[in-house]
Amino acid sequence: MAEATASRLFLLLLLCISAGELTSGATSSTDFVRSSCGSTSYPALCVKCLSAYAPSVRRSPRELARAALTVSADRARSVSAYVARLSAGGGGSKAIKAREAGAVRDCLDNLADSVDRLRDSFQELGRLGRAGSDRFMWHLNNVQTWSSAALTDENTCLDSLSQYGSGGARETIRKKVVEVAQLTSNALVLVNRLGPN
Repeated sequence: MAEATASRLFLLLLLCISAGELTSGATSSTDFVRSSCGSTSYPALCVKCLSAYAPSVRRSPRELARAALTVSADRARSVSAYVARLSAGGGGSKAIKAREAGAVRDCLDNLADSVDRLRDSFQELGRLGRAGSDRFMWHLNNVQTWSSAALTDENTCLDSLSQYGSGGARETIRKKVVEVAQLTSNALVLVNRLGPN
């Protein structure tokens, strides 16, 4: 009987220790995301969007950059689809006025380019290889260039809207594109941290 009780206590102790390690690991991963996001231009948005990825990221800067590119590309794709629906007349009260149509078309083209560049960046990040190798730097430079180009596309969309657009549809689109640009900016910071200092 004493032996069975000792065995149960031992198992209970192991379970408690394991649960503590799991909780500690999750906290550590979340702290890593929070700490890494602190170096971005939009840290609150970074933490909000990337905390859900903490368990898969663990403490890997490369996986965090991959998650940031994923979030940015997904949001850019979503906003692009939204703008396409608006420009096709599916916006209800936020329908595009005739004088805004050109700016919105330009914006839509820029968003499509941004989505392509973010997708390419994500794929290229998977080809990095071993840190410090020539191959690593070549692929990292591609990711940096394409992510930067995606951010430029998003800012060009915003410029087009501010110069030629007006009204409710423009403001709605602008808010969504600003968030995409902020996400892309954060992703670029996290990508840049992968390289040598």
